[in-house]
Amino acid sequence: MPTIFSQVTAVLYASEFSRCLEAHPTTRATRSLTAYDHFLALCFGQLTFRQSLREVVACLSSRPDQLYQMGFRGKLSRTNLAYANEHRDWRLFFAVAQVLMRRAARLYQPVDADPDSAFVAFALDSSIISLSLKLFPWGYYARSRRAAVKLHLMLSLQGNLPAWGAITEAHCPDVKILDRIPVVAGATYIMDRGYLDFIRLFRMHQAGGWFVVRAKRQVRYRVIESRPTPPVTDLIEIRRDQVVRLKSEESRRTYPEKLRKVIVYVFEEKRSLVILTNNLQWSAEDIAQLYKSRWQVELFFKWIKQHLRLRNFYGRSENAVRCQIWSAICAYLMVAILKKELKVEKSLYEILQLISVNPFEKLSFCELLSQQPSVENSSEFFKAFVFNEN
Repeated sequence: MPTIFSQVTAVLYASEFSRCLEAHPTTRATRSLTAYDHFLALCFGQLTFRQSLREVVACLSSRPDQLYQMGFRGKLSRTNLAYANEHRDWRLFFAVAQVLMRRAARLYQPVDADPDSAFVAFALDSSIISLSLKLFPWGYYARSRRAAVKLHLMLSLQGNLPAWGAITEAHCPDVKILDRIPVVAGATYIMDRGYLDFIRLFRMHQAGGWFVVRAKRQVRYRVIESRPTPPVTDLIEIRRDQVVRLKSEESRRTYPEKLRKVIVYVFEEKRSLVILTNNLQWSAEDIAQLYKSRWQVELFFKWIKQHLRLRNFYGRSENAVRCQIWSAICAYLMVAILKKELKVEKSLYEILQLISVNPFEKLSFCELLSQQPSVENSSEFFKAFVFNEN
């Protein structure tokens, strides 16, 4: 019987990892430590909450009789892992994460959904990952006067799993990410006002994508049509539902098509939100609900920062930081895929906790989970979402 850790990493097929390695070969290979050994060690550190490479090596070395069965073929040492973190191309782990994202997207698609007409929605946002300026001087962030990197994620709302990601300098404007995200015709992209750029949004419109974005105050419009508003609910009030065009000549050149403008008043926060979309057929309630669902990506960032190793890093170089962040995303996705394939009812939090204390156990994954009583999860990630902005 393979170990619990082996059953988790078996989600990634050897052929898939080999293709990623061929696309991103290492200029100078690490002695006695293969790329797959490196990947497994980083994932082991994530899943068992190890704080340093020394802890990772000490934990794995305590069970030398199981290392081969767990997939390790090279010599595990802190020096080898540190050298690999410094020199192995981080794009290898990014490519592996993309493979796992595509697999997870297929698994978490509704069973009865028609592939030709299924609704696909993504929430796009970014989050700052703070670093120590003394240890990471290359990541200086002028706004906070500390070091940091920025993690951009496009979260699929079908399963709350990342569908695309990027790591940039902390001062990189969010709006520039619109040049890099893959636009799928018919998909909906939900964004905050930091992504409001009509040139890029019109490019998305021409590619066949729908967008729902919060507007800025200085944008001016010319109203073409006013539509009746729906009844007031306990949470929100749709105050205006209009079809508009941008007013200034420069704005009309950047975005010449019609836009839908919905003004939503949120009773809990006592403020109004102006939402823009290029879809003229949706109801005002659906547009408000779509923007409301954007908060899920904020909760996802909060969740991974609490439950993955994104605060203590195993290396000080930029390459090492990127390797660790992408390996954390890979570890999360592998557990999520295994949860779906085995139809496990427990939450990801419970599963991660059980894996962290039983990585060397030789029993089936379902048997391990069945031995533990379910704990009611009160995390915000699993509660109903309300409008909330910082």
